Amino acid sequence: MALEITKDLLENVKELIQHQKDTALSEVFSDIHYADIAEVLDELSFEDAVYIIRLLDSETTSDVLMEVDEEVREKVFEQLSAKEIAEEVNELDTDDAADVIAELPEERKQDVIQKIEDREHAKEIVELLRYAEDSAGGLMAKELVKVNENWNVLTCVKKMRQQAEEVTRVHSIYVVDDEGKLKGRLSLKDLLMASTRAKISDVYIPKVDFVHVHDDAEDVANIMRKYDLEAIPVVDELGVLVGRITIDDIVDVIKEEAEKDYQLAAGITQDVDSEDSILQLTKARLPWLFLGLIGGIGAARIMGFFEGALEENAILFMFTPLIAAMAGNVGVQSSAIIVQGLANDDVKGSVTNRLLKEMSLAAVNGLVLAIILFFFIWLWKGDMTIASAISSSLFAVIIVAGLVGTFIPLFLDKKGIDPAIATGPFITTSNDIFGILIYFWIAKMIIGF
Repeated sequence: MALEITKDLLENVKELIQHQKDTALSEVFSDIHYADIAEVLDELSFEDAVYIIRLLDSETTSDVLMEVDEEVREKVFEQLSAKEIAEEVNELDTDDAADVIAELPEERKQDVIQKIEDREHAKEIVELLRYAEDSAGGLMAKELVKVNENWNVLTCVKKMRQQAEEVTRVHSIYVVDDEGKLKGRLSLKDLLMASTRAKISDVYIPKVDFVHVHDDAEDVANIMRKYDLEAIPVVDELGVLVGRITIDDIVDVIKEEAEKDYQLAAGITQDVDSEDSILQLTKARLPWLFLGLIGGIGAARIMGFFEGALEENAILFMFTPLIAAMAGNVGVQSSAIIVQGLANDDVKGSVTNRLLKEMSLAAVNGLVLAIILFFFIWLWKGDMTIASAISSSLFAVIIVAGLVGTFIPLFLDKKGIDPAIATGPFITTSNDIFGILIYFWIAKMIIGF
C-alpha cells in the first residue's frame, strides 16, 4: 500500500529528529517503502534529510538515494566520505551504481570505486561507465540469469539458483553457447515440464528480442513498448550476452524524453527546471523568444506594406490577430500529431501522402470555420465583399498552416534533428508570418485596394 505523506507524519518526523530519537525514527521508517521515504525526505530540510539517511541501513539508503532528486543526491554525497558512498553503491544493482558514480566529480570517482569491497561488482561498474549514458550499454545492468545450451535441466536449475541470489527480480532466463553468445530464452514452464536429464538445447526458445550495446536508448524504449517487454537482453558486437535492460529503466528514459520534448515544444532549448538559476533559465528560453521577436518584426513589416489598405479598410486590422492565432494553432496541432507519431514510430507512408491527408483535413476544418466567420462578418457589417475576403483568407491560411506544421517535423526528422523542436514557437512564428502575408494578399485580390 502506498504511503500518504500527511502533515501529521512530517511533523512527527521533524519532532523526532529535533529530539534525536533515533530508535523511534527507525520504527517509523521500518515498514515504509523506500520511494515513500524519498518523498518524505523531499519535504524535509537538507540537514534533516541527511540525518535520516545516516540513520537508515545501507540497503535502504541506497534505494532511497536513487529515488530522490538528482540535486539532492549530489548534495548528500558531498556530505559523505568516499567509503560511505562506496558502501551505498555496493548495495545497488550495477546499472544504478554506475549512474550514481557517473554523477560524482572526476576526482571522487576513482576514490569511491577503489573503496567498493566487492571487486567483481566494482569491475562491472567500471565496464558500464565506458558506455554512453543514452545508449543501451549505459542503461543495462549486469545482473541476470543465463544458462548454457549444453547443460541438462538438473545442472541448469542448480546454476540458476546460484545466479538468482544476485538478481533482484528474474524477468527472463537467457540461453547462451560456450562462447557466451545469446542463443535464445528459456521458458520456466518448459523447464519444469522437461526431464531432469534433458538438454537445454532441446527445450529453449530460439526466438528472442535483443538490442546491441550502442543502440540509442530511445530506440530501446520503442522496442520494449512495441513488444510489451519487461526486460530485454543486450549483446555486444560479437553477439555475446553482456547485460539486460529492465522496464523501470525504460520508464525513466520515456519520462526524460517526454520532458525534453515538452520543453522543446515550449521553446526551451536546454534541460532546466524551476529550481535552476535565473541565468540558466534565461539561456534556455531566450533563443526562441528572440525568434518570436524576429517573427513579430517580420509580420509588422508585412502589415506595413499594406498600410494604405488598412487605413481604407480598418476591419482588416481588427481580424489580423484572429488570422495569426488560427495559423499558429493549426500549425501546432498538425506538428504535435506528427511529432507524437514519429516518437512512437507510428508515422507510415510517404511524405506526399501525409501532406495530402493533412491538406484534406485542413480543408474540411478551414471550410467549416470560414463559413462561420463569413456569416458573422456579413451579419455584423453587412458587406459580403469584406466577409468573403476575410473568410477566404482564413480558409487558405488554415490549409497552409496545416501543411507547414506537417512538413517541418517530417523534414527535421529526415535530417536527424529532434522534430519536437518544430512545435511551439518555431511553427507559431513561421505560420504567423505566412498567415499575415496570405491574409492581405487574398484580401487585396478580392477587395481590390
